[in-house]
Parts: sequence; structure tokens; C-alpha cells
Amino acid sequence: MILRANDIDTLVLYGIATSGVVLSTVIEAADADYRVAVIGDCCADLDSALHDCLIQRFFPTRGSVVSSEGFIVASPRTDQQSTDKQS
Repeated sequence: MILRANDIDTLVLYGIATSGVVLSTVIEAADADYRVAVIGDCCADLDSALHDCLIQRFFPTRGSVVSSEGFIVASPRTDQQSTDKQS
């Protein structure tokens, strides 16, 4: 409710436990009709086969999987960020 009250409709997720916190958050967010983006190269898991399966097969059925570089390129810049970069 806090996210909706603040007009937030998109969640960008990454984390250490791809098969734990990231997976459960992706499912909950998608089920609640949020737009979900997972930064794939910023996720990790002790089980590399499960991690790969989630990143390559499951998460794309619930949202977008992007690289950190792709996310930075696609992220809108604020006026302050543009000013900082020019300095």
C-alpha cells in the first residue's frame, strides 16, 4: 500500500539470494501487478544452476531481466545528474 500511495508502479530488483529474497519478491510484485525488472548480473546464488534457470527462464515470465549496464543506459537522468556530469 505504501508503494501504491506514492504512485510507484515499477520495482527494480537485485540481490544475493536469487532463489530466496529475489524470487519471492518477483513473485509477490508480479502478482500485485507491479512492473518488475531484475538486474541479472547483480544477482547471485549458491546454486548456480538454479540461479541461471531463474534469470534465463522464470524471471522473464514475470518481468524484464536486464544487465546493470542496460539499466543505467535506460534510466532517466534528473536535472541534477545532468548538471553533475557536465561539471
